[in-house]
Amino acid sequence: MSIRTSKQMTDTVSPAERSRIMARVGSRDTKPELLIRRGLHARGFRYRVHDRRLPGKPDMVFPKYKSIIFIHGCFWHGHACHMFRKPSSRTEYWNQKFARNIERDKRNFRCLEDKGWRILTIWECALVGRTRLPVDSVIKTASQWLLSQAGHLEIEGL
Repeated sequence: MSIRTSKQMTDTVSPAERSRIMARVGSRDTKPELLIRRGLHARGFRYRVHDRRLPGKPDMVFPKYKSIIFIHGCFWHGHACHMFRKPSSRTEYWNQKFARNIERDKRNFRCLEDKGWRILTIWECALVGRTRLPVDSVIKTASQWLLSQAGHLEIEGL
């Protein structure tokens, strides 16, 4: 029989409180998402939002252009930028969580590309935080990409 020790810290709040906190974390209609939606709509682009028929429920789907835009939060999707910092407690849990999220994203992207979709990923750090780009610049780049035949593109902060 072996004794297993854990170097992980226990959660500082009750399970009910943690559940309440996590329920408030937005996964749709986030500030970055709304900025991009408004900007592209103002430029005449029409799209579907969170189409459940497609893998990953893309944030924006442009059937006319056979294109998809994902607006990824840097924390949840493990982006290597200043906005991503692994929590210092429960490190094993978080390492596994980020690895699963990244693998799921790759799997969804492959499936969408196999179905002929083009994908643009806009990272949260491109729109908020100290490395943000001018919103008009991000909208312009996204617009140009939609009108082009270019493949996968990522927009991230400076």
